[in-house]
Amino acid sequence: MGKKEKQAEAKSSKKALPEHLELQRTHVVCGPERNAHTSTFTSANVFMPLGVDNAWNLDDFKSDFQIKVHKLEDEVMEFDMVGCDPAVANALRRILIAEVPTVAIEHVFMINNTSIIQDEVFAHRLGMVPLRVDPAKLEPKVAEEAPGEKNTLVFRLDVTCRRDKDGNIENDKVLSSELRWLRGGSEIPDETGCRFAAGQGHMFTEAEKPRAVHDDILLAKLRPGQSITLEAHAVKGIGKDHAKFSPVATAWYKLLPEVVLLKEPPADVAERLLAAAPGLFTREGGQLRVHAARDHQQHLEKVRALLEDEAVAACMQYRKKKDHFMFTIESSGVLPPEVLFEQALGILHDKAHKLAQRL
Repeated sequence: MGKKEKQAEAKSSKKALPEHLELQRTHVVCGPERNAHTSTFTSANVFMPLGVDNAWNLDDFKSDFQIKVHKLEDEVMEFDMVGCDPAVANALRRILIAEVPTVAIEHVFMINNTSIIQDEVFAHRLGMVPLRVDPAKLEPKVAEEAPGEKNTLVFRLDVTCRRDKDGNIENDKVLSSELRWLRGGSEIPDETGCRFAAGQGHMFTEAEKPRAVHDDILLAKLRPGQSITLEAHAVKGIGKDHAKFSPVATAWYKLLPEVVLLKEPPADVAERLLAAAPGLFTREGGQLRVHAARDHQQHLEKVRALLEDEAVAACMQYRKKKDHFMFTIESSGVLPPEVLFEQALGILHDKAHKLAQRL
């Protein structure tokens, strides 16, 4: 028997499991108070008494794995990841949050601050401002290394609140748009220890010029006569070191929900389902029909609550597919979400390669 025939036989043997075991292997069954069969069967010999090999197969993974993009905007990406283990999906989620590098303000040198906000509080606010900078342009800065054009971006903020000749107040709000990139480096190098040899003008085009992602982030409020002048130094880092380096507002997933009818429900049960979840359940030709649960997620908790009734539970099952992940990436704006996903895949690949070398 050839290799392909053996793979086909192994794949078909998994589907030869008894129906109740196949359901446990592939789905989480949702009840009114708790879920059942939440674990994944990763052991190769878990079904060996039944003569079924549950070993993971690379060729099966290549043929079954899919990514289907449903929504792609400037800062949001929604897609389905099908045919992988929860560990893979969770690894990508954690990498997106904590290991994809970005650039954020690390050091703030306060020159003058007569506002009511303390220096350290204002510095913390600056650190949390997302910066639109390609992190590939910079090298990571180690603790002992001196700041320079290869590892540091320098910004200056200088705002003074005053009244004009008509008595109107100017510059009473300090916004993120006031952060100005200094392509020549620090203007106070003796205090900061930051000296550029050649400047950074050649590293960024006008469109790539480092700046805040959003120009309207409120940093402070001033009254006439108050001012803030400072120099801020940004470096490359990852969310594992500090949350300000995390490139995503959030990255999360959930399993694909399914609602199935086990048998035709009695008339009174059908009416309850139609009333509780219109659109999810419809009546066609005198029979109850169930539509895609992912399109009616607002009704799923009501469906779960109905399962407390034994008459409903005998006719309907609410479950989730274990290898089908509905993934959402919300970028903070530093990089497009599709770029973040590609970088997360690259980091996961590098981790797997290092592990393979050590085995």
